[in-house]
Amino acid sequence: MSDLTVSRRQVLATAAVAAGAALVAETPASAHGSHDTAEPFPLGVASGDPTAFSVILWTRLARNLYSPDGLSRRPVEVEWEVTTDERFRRVVRRGRVLARPELAHSVHVDAVGLEPGREYFYRFKALREISPVGRTKTAPAPWADARSLRFAIANCQDFQNGYWPAYDALADEDLDLVVHLGDYIYEYDPSSRFPDRRHVAPQTVGLDQLSTLSDYRNRHAQYKTDPALRAAHAAFPWVVTWDDHETENNYASLVDELDTGAAHQTAAQFAKQRAAAYRAYYEHMPIRANLRPGSPDLRIFRRFDYGRLLRLHVLDTRQYRSDQPGAGDFGPIEAGLGNTDGTLTGRDQERWLAAGLLGSPARWNVVAQQVMMSRTLFPNPALVPPTMANLDQWDGYAPQRDRLMGLFADHRVANPVVLAGDIHSTWFSELHRDFDRLDQAPVAVEFVSTSISSDFPAAFDAPVKAANPLFNPHVKYFDGLKRGYLRCAVDRHTWRTDVRTVDSIETRTSPIRTQASYAVSAGTSRILPA
Repeated sequence: MSDLTVSRRQVLATAAVAAGAALVAETPASAHGSHDTAEPFPLGVASGDPTAFSVILWTRLARNLYSPDGLSRRPVEVEWEVTTDERFRRVVRRGRVLARPELAHSVHVDAVGLEPGREYFYRFKALREISPVGRTKTAPAPWADARSLRFAIANCQDFQNGYWPAYDALADEDLDLVVHLGDYIYEYDPSSRFPDRRHVAPQTVGLDQLSTLSDYRNRHAQYKTDPALRAAHAAFPWVVTWDDHETENNYASLVDELDTGAAHQTAAQFAKQRAAAYRAYYEHMPIRANLRPGSPDLRIFRRFDYGRLLRLHVLDTRQYRSDQPGAGDFGPIEAGLGNTDGTLTGRDQERWLAAGLLGSPARWNVVAQQVMMSRTLFPNPALVPPTMANLDQWDGYAPQRDRLMGLFADHRVANPVVLAGDIHSTWFSELHRDFDRLDQAPVAVEFVSTSISSDFPAAFDAPVKAANPLFNPHVKYFDGLKRGYLRCAVDRHTWRTDVRTVDSIETRTSPIRTQASYAVSAGTSRILPA
């Protein structure tokens, strides 16, 4: 971006000051020109799940973030408004909603009646205070031949492992959308080399695990106290999905992980924990979903159309998956190949995905989900067998992956692109129907984003780079050393992905760089340096 470019952060700061000035006579404490913590909006504002005519607007009222009683035991009225200008002179939608204590005084407004492909600004008012200002954008009309789309892919933000300068950089990008692929929070006990990044303690310390609704609420609230994350939320609409750490590491459906210090729970016990995790997730995310408080089920797989340019399928590969094959994360690839009854998505979601792909009018068809889909073999330190696979990824569920690759190929789905995260490193791969027959054309491409702050052991980087040409020649780019996000620019002819990384997560501020750029030409499923 040139020196003359006005950043999204500057626009929002100006909007907040203008909004406060306009209302200063009524609410003298209302002007918040930055995204600093302030009552009753300490967690900021966010928008998400944009359609052509609506978007979800979110905030959560709070005073003492970690108090069991929260803000109040009563509902609180919240006003909201949407405008086309940052000074809030042209209000196009406004209304009132109750922030209820049973949902931690969170607010989800489905602002309908908006125009397609339009930038908007929004804010809330409650308890005689004005919230920070957020910027959002609707999708193009379903019938529109949209020319381009720019979005970022983020995931895996372990609060305790470091700071989030990547989100400061992301907030200053020129984007239409942010796609977050999970591990928004981590469930572990307080333990950090940074004194100001220690997790708030859960109700039961020593389990290395959250368990109660209060535990999950407090952890989500703590993560949103980070000003860089709040700025990124305020700058763009987000489409989010969860992975495992929002509930518990490597869980599968109602099977929990055997943690150090915690015994396996029964399905009924884990269902109670999952209900708390899902409820807190909903309370803190700008997501369009039908929550039933107390239920361990919450459907979040959904799709979004950006005109006729791109269809985005957002999957949930945790809630419905069968248990991982094998005794641990890593095992022989044969364990996944033989997992004929295994599923990452459940049968209903698999059918839903197939229907969405086969009926798509879009130029690009995107599957946004959590774990790496490409076959990925790692050297086995024990030497026998010579390689291992991560069975928590699609390698553990190879027959279902084969069905999806077959669907891409047999039905000639237009330009399939898979997005993933989870592994805290960057992988760009060409996906094949048979990974042992690379002489045949690939059927899709996959872009796996590195983490915002979660750790990938530096000692693993060089061995993986050395092994990929031998074991994984379909992998066109890999890096495990840098933290950051992916930036994607899509038009009818080309998909370009930039690897955006920060120099360090040891400090709150760090320069952002484009470490690599790759592109896919429509109709090829080939990844080439850009």
